[in-house]
Parts: sequence; structure tokens; C-alpha cells
Amino acid sequence: MTSTQKTTSRRTFLAQSGITLGSLAMAKTASAKEPLFKISLAQWTINPELKSGKVDNLDFAKVAHNHGIHAIEYVNQFFMDKAKDTAYLGEMKKRATDLGIKSLIIMCDREGNIGDPDEKKRNQTVENHRKWLDAAKALGCHSIRVNAGSAGSWEEQVNLASDGLAKLTAFGAEQGLNVIVENHGGLSSNADWLAEVITKVDHDRCGTLPDFGNFRIKDGESYDSYEGIKKLMPWAKGVSVKDTVWDSSSNQSALDYDRMLKIVLDADFRGYCGIEHGGFARLNASREKLEQARERLAG
Repeated sequence: MTSTQKTTSRRTFLAQSGITLGSLAMAKTASAKEPLFKISLAQWTINPELKSGKVDNLDFAKVAHNHGIHAIEYVNQFFMDKAKDTAYLGEMKKRATDLGIKSLIIMCDREGNIGDPDEKKRNQTVENHRKWLDAAKALGCHSIRVNAGSAGSWEEQVNLASDGLAKLTAFGAEQGLNVIVENHGGLSSNADWLAEVITKVDHDRCGTLPDFGNFRIKDGESYDSYEGIKKLMPWAKGVSVKDTVWDSSSNQSALDYDRMLKIVLDADFRGYCGIEHGGFARLNASREKLEQARERLAG
């Protein structure tokens, strides 16, 4: 090869390399752009399969992975006797980690009423949840979700629920964990009431898990889902996506994805929106609807 050919070859190589490096830099910049929100999968979505044994709790991370979802939210009902089983929790964590799946929340049920009028029962409920804080820590979650069940007048329930939540939140804070409340029936599905409770607790570690579809307070009484989400978003540590919503007259209708997600985004929320509807057979469709809405809102 002549010196002229060597120079030409070198220039060609550098030019081609420059184009390649530039392309890589552009691709890296594009891929680094954060989505408006991220998508997770709540375990309750496939509760029939988990209850029947068609899907084992240990395989939940694999279900999410197989459907293109990379973050999950557990429900304690599906490993109720394993909260203190370090080997089992270790296996749950390993399977999620091996698949690149992030564990976010344990949704806790059947542990008593956090706002029970009986102080001993209320304190016992707090104590019952502590093992789930430990489990959440072991799994790498950021929160446990609890229910704000209580009884009495509006104000009595505010005081009772906030008392139990404040006590549990103090334990969570010691571990760097959040205690979050879902609108989940009764007064908790009245966004004004739940906002008052969270305000009264007044702790950064006590927040909400607003659920699009859980604004039915009781027979014949509901809270408008769009207004409810707007009310609860200031404390949101996550969002649960249902594809039906309520109006203030106990009527249900299909979710307007763009309208609802705009409310979520307008609250400066950029976390995970957890799918909690559609079932096993419609998981891909549920994910695609969220992705399509996200793309429209980003445009």
C-alpha cells in the first residue's frame, strides 16, 4: 500500500468512525430520555391464576418479564405464611433480580384495621404489619400498601386511622420504607377523607397509592375518579391503573386514559403506573394501552 493509499484509508476510517461514534452518541441520548411514566404489574391482576395454582407466586416476576413489564407489585395474600421465611423471600428476590425485574410494593390485606376503635386491636394491627415491612425491605421494595379501615363518624375515623398510620409509618421510616394507603372502600374511597388522614399524619413516608377504579364508597355512593385522583396525587408513591372509573353518582364508565394520565403527570408524578386490570389473557393489551397513551401524551 502506497503512502497516499494509507492516508486515504486512514481518512476513510476516521470518517466512518466519526459517523459511527456520532450515531452511537445520538442513540445513547435518545435512549437516556426518561419516559413520562413507567409501567409495572400488580399481582392482583392475575389473582385467579395465583389462587388456582396455575401460576406460582415465585413465578410472578417471570410472568411480568414475559409480558414486557420490568417492575412488580406483590400482594401478601399470595405468600401470607412466608413473611418471615428468609429463604423464600430470598428466592423471590433472586428470581426477580435475575430477570431484571424491580420489586416495588407489597400490598397488605387481612392484617386488621389500622383505624380500629379498639386501641389494643389498632396497635395489634400495626404490629401485624411490621413483618411485611421487614419482607418489603428484604425484597427491595420501597413501600407497603395498607388499608385505612376504621369505624365511627368522619372525624373519629380520621383520628383513628391517622393514629394507626402514624405509628406504622414511624416503623417504616426506620427502615427507609413508605407506608402508603389505597382508596379501597368505605371512607378511604372518599378522596377528601383520605387526604385529610394523610395530612394529619404529616410524614414524608406516609403517602397514597391512588387507584383509578376504587372510588365506590358504598352502595349508591361514589367519588368521581378523575377528581379523586387529582386530590390524592400530591402524596402518591405509585398509581394503580384500572380500566373503569366512577362518577359522583355511582355510574361506571370506561377509563379515558389520556385524561386520567394527564392528571397524574400534571402532579409531577414520573413513577410507576401499575396495571391492575385485564387479567392474564389481556396483559399485553393492557400494557399496550398504557404505552400508547404515554406516546400520545409525550407527543
